[in-house]
Amino acid sequence: MLIILNASPFALFRWEALLKDWKLFGDAFLYTILLAVGSLIVAMILGIIFGSLSSMHNKLPKIISRIYVEFFQNTPLLIQFIVVYYGFPLISPALTFPTTFIAILCVGLYHGAYISEVVRSGIGAVPKGQFEAAYSQGFSYGETMRYVVLPQAWRIMLPPLTNQVVNLIKNTSTVAIISGADVMFTANSWSSINLNYIPAFALAGFLYFILCFPLAKLARRLEENNKKAYTR
Repeated sequence: MLIILNASPFALFRWEALLKDWKLFGDAFLYTILLAVGSLIVAMILGIIFGSLSSMHNKLPKIISRIYVEFFQNTPLLIQFIVVYYGFPLISPALTFPTTFIAILCVGLYHGAYISEVVRSGIGAVPKGQFEAAYSQGFSYGETMRYVVLPQAWRIMLPPLTNQVVNLIKNTSTVAIISGADVMFTANSWSSINLNYIPAFALAGFLYFILCFPLAKLARRLEENNKKAYTR
């Protein structure tokens, strides 16, 4: 009976081992936050740029925006990681980049495509009269977006944007495929050494949960507030 209990994946000594190495997971948690913040900055910049391009009357910016969105939305993020991490150095040694840079770039590009669609939908929800009024005051397209349209579209975009942030945080776990020292990679490598899989991945899931759950709740609250605002 004692042997069976010790062999159990829920045995106490396995959790004690996890507690001893808490700093390893703490560092991985901070690294995951770093990746999420860096990727979000890249994704927001690209999302606003390409979302605005897709709303222009000129066909060329629309085509450029659609190519970007369709490519990144319809190819797996893991493949993008592999191409940049393993493929680019084969083209030229100068294209060898640090793991953190690749993670932020790939996740940022990937989610930038989704945020672009959120921005495009938000801009489309702003009445056309707002554009006409801005143009009549001599505003350029860029000034119209910056000062008139995007401030109004922001409230509409905020709930789906918050959901995209949740997805972005979870997708940072894909950096494990190129040995980025995030929560998922740390849980996998640590448990592979001592076979304490249940404690490691339970903690990993909990760490992602405490990052994502508040944002998911915020997204639902913002959505409810928007519904109330438009039904008054």
